[in-house]
Amino acid sequence: MSTPNTTITPQTIENDRRVLELLSQTFNDVSSASTEIINLEAILNLPKGTEHFVADLHGEHEAFRHILKNASGNIKRKVTEIFGTTMREQEIRELCTLIYYPERKLEYIKASENDLDDFYNITLHQLIKVCQSVSSKYTRSKVRKALPREFAYIIEELLHESSSDDNKQPYFNRIIETIITTGQADAFIAALCNVIQRLSIDQLHILGDIFDRGPGAHIIMDTLCDYGQFDIQWGNHDALWMGAAAGNDCCIANVLRLSLRYGNLATLEDGYGINLVPLATFAMETYGDDPCDFFGPHLDTDDTTHNEKTRRLIAQMHKAISIIQFKLEAALIDKRPEWNMADRKLLEHIDFDRKVFTLDGKDYEMRDINFPTVDPADPYRLTPEEEDLVMKLHHSFKVSDKLKKHVQCLFTNGCMYGIYNSNLLFHASMPLNADGSLKEVDLRGQRYKGRELFHRIGMMMRSAYNDDTPADEKDFAIDYYWYLWCGQESPLFDKSKMATFERYFLTDKSTHKEEKGYYYTLRDNEEVCDRILDAFGVTGQHRHIINGHVPVRTNKGETPIRANGKLMVIDGGFAKAYHNTTGIAGYTLVYHSRGFQLVQHEPFTSAEEAIKNGTDIVSSTQIVELSSQRMRVRDTDKGKELLGQIHELTELLYAYRHGIIKERAKKLG
Repeated sequence: MSTPNTTITPQTIENDRRVLELLSQTFNDVSSASTEIINLEAILNLPKGTEHFVADLHGEHEAFRHILKNASGNIKRKVTEIFGTTMREQEIRELCTLIYYPERKLEYIKASENDLDDFYNITLHQLIKVCQSVSSKYTRSKVRKALPREFAYIIEELLHESSSDDNKQPYFNRIIETIITTGQADAFIAALCNVIQRLSIDQLHILGDIFDRGPGAHIIMDTLCDYGQFDIQWGNHDALWMGAAAGNDCCIANVLRLSLRYGNLATLEDGYGINLVPLATFAMETYGDDPCDFFGPHLDTDDTTHNEKTRRLIAQMHKAISIIQFKLEAALIDKRPEWNMADRKLLEHIDFDRKVFTLDGKDYEMRDINFPTVDPADPYRLTPEEEDLVMKLHHSFKVSDKLKKHVQCLFTNGCMYGIYNSNLLFHASMPLNADGSLKEVDLRGQRYKGRELFHRIGMMMRSAYNDDTPADEKDFAIDYYWYLWCGQESPLFDKSKMATFERYFLTDKSTHKEEKGYYYTLRDNEEVCDRILDAFGVTGQHRHIINGHVPVRTNKGETPIRANGKLMVIDGGFAKAYHNTTGIAGYTLVYHSRGFQLVQHEPFTSAEEAIKNGTDIVSSTQIVELSSQRMRVRDTDKGKELLGQIHELTELLYAYRHGIIKERAKKLG
């Protein structure tokens, strides 16, 4: 197509005739094309929609869903703006909790409310005001799409009428009264609350790592698959689960090991129907006399769901799958020598006679020397029992329909990176050389860097699931998921090694150290960030890189804002396992029409506590970057798209008016 600034001539019409002929099937005359141009021009002048960025959710479904429901505190700010002078703080909290959890909150209210009709009347008027506020920056068409079908017409009427208009007040009030008298108040309140939640976030960006540590990754995925307007930049933990679902046994072993390490069996068993009985049986038989002291699950200090017997069984299962993992990984390392990971084959360095680990002529003390399934003469050979167990676990992952559905959702809405409104999003790292230049990485004999590298990796990940992928390429793609998890040149890892074996078995903490790639030190350099942004074709006066992956230790003075504001790291530690590390419980980066704000969240108690007592996540907001002028849709990626559509329609008008393309006759009747 011609660019929007090109002067329209008969020749440009001829050049674009094929597109214009297709367009004329929808806009078949001058009137309809003109009307659409007017509509699009109006949309361009609406305020920019609010984008929310979150990262590293790690299975903390309650905190994540609450942040979705309260729009990272934005709904309470809206309610306070509207009713701050007419309602007490407790009343505001109660109204907000109703918006977040309408069905469950109504149960509590109805159990104690004496005059229910009066409550319904007041609450419906309040909710309509809030809904009018959050919908004000959208077109009627977009709001209409967010409305539940059964109440769409009534809600639309109420949103675009004012109860203060004397001429319409009886009409407005009568609608409310009829909703109550027909017994539809509860359902209507729930519908309004859900619309408020949905319209408070225009686009949700997730910068990876939905899985592992917390108990509800499957619940987060269920929420997202039904959510609509979201995208995800895959993280290392997401890739691990995607690899497990593809049938990579090394990924399966790592998924199981991490789940057992954090005592998280709910996601495996309840979420995805993974049968852990064979692993439990094997572990009890093989490690029944082993105390497995260093394999106990990492649980909250107030955990009451795991008794001593359960913790011991988890420890035995944890050790059993860890040893199997090391064996499986050694086989894959031998299969893919081009990955240069032979130094990660460590079982062969155990001196069973002297009970030490020997590497490069140095002996290291071992915490545990009980390896009943490891043959010193052939340490990586699986025992027949281990082979049988691996086969059963492989089958269990491959036949999980829920896991297949969630992986498909990740593919449909995800990629290795994303570019949205001058912001470059990726989860972890960008492979760099020591001088800050983009590093070329080998992928099946070809070398790629930057944007092309990320694109090729994304295509490789998809090819593992495509039926038309050649067999050898598919086999490599499935294997590659494990390299993404722990390979030195993987953008999702980018460290010298993953020291799992060392952390479990060696007392010398110097062996636990994982040297990070150059990106993690050079990303504080504004010039390096600009170089990366240029390589990805990101333009704009205010452009940024946004990452997750590395928890920001705010309690040690670290800041998520780096490189003079050019880069933002928003892993604030949603996972409870990170709360002591970060000192907080997650970030949301909010990008609205006025600019960027970073919302810092305190730990969330529970949804039940929020519903009963009106508690909310305590959050503090930091202004990152504000614009002198309010951003409009015209200033966004969507605006560029709409401007292109306007230009095409303008060309179509020219073609109609000059007889180059004939207007289509209107159908009668």
